[in-house]
Amino acid sequence: MTFQQRRRLRFMPLNSLIPNMLTMLALCAGLTSVRFALDEKWELAVIAILAAGVLDGLDGRMARLLNSASKFGAELDSLSDFVSFGVAPGLVIFLWSLESGLGGVGWIISLVFTVSCALRLARFNSMLDKKQPAWASRYFTGIAAPAGASISLLFMVISFYADSDFFRSAILNAAWMLFMAFLMASRIPTFSIKRIRIARRFIMPVLVLVGGLAAVLVSYPWQLLSLIAVIYMATIPFSIMSHRRLQEQEARKNAEASSEAEDDGEASAEEDDDED
Repeated sequence: MTFQQRRRLRFMPLNSLIPNMLTMLALCAGLTSVRFALDEKWELAVIAILAAGVLDGLDGRMARLLNSASKFGAELDSLSDFVSFGVAPGLVIFLWSLESGLGGVGWIISLVFTVSCALRLARFNSMLDKKQPAWASRYFTGIAAPAGASISLLFMVISFYADSDFFRSAILNAAWMLFMAFLMASRIPTFSIKRIRIARRFIMPVLVLVGGLAAVLVSYPWQLLSLIAVIYMATIPFSIMSHRRLQEQEARKNAEASSEAEDDGEASAEEDDDED
């Protein structure tokens, strides 16, 4: 081994560490949301969790762009997701609503939410090496952890602009947390934003829409985030129907292929009998 080869093994380019840096920032953002919750700075706690979601969406893409994906990065990403989207939202909602309203029962509900997130992440990791049809990549199995964490904060976000204590109700938030825990741990298919493709003729309108959303986000951030959460939840029935249709098409295709293979086998057997 030459000196140059040994040098390359001892040093890594900074670019290859960028995805892991983003993952660490996401982990820190998730933990910081808990600190804000302890200080009763609820809006900052929500912003920190949303920031963790944005960083989580960037680290994987950066790893693929820089060709720096690694086993270490994948494990670190799972740990960061568990803390930022399982532990942090559970603690934030517990401190904001469940502790005062339900006490020990509220803590149990927060634990159920956190455990459901852990199970969802474990199932996701176990399915990475599983062979699936090409169309299956368009869907997540259950709600993705960042989406589940963000939507679990829906009533807290609404309370920031709605002049009502109703949205801080412990029973309401407990039921919502359990519902989100179920959706994360379930096998319900949900659309994967990563696989959305945009036709070239729609690129300009989409960019204009993004600019408009940015303006709305500055003026009415909490209202916009609430609307996005509601729209996302409304897409779940359509994702179920779409997934079921593709499953049926795949089953028909496999049945036809199996039938053709059997016919070919019978024809070959008949030809062998004729030759005899």
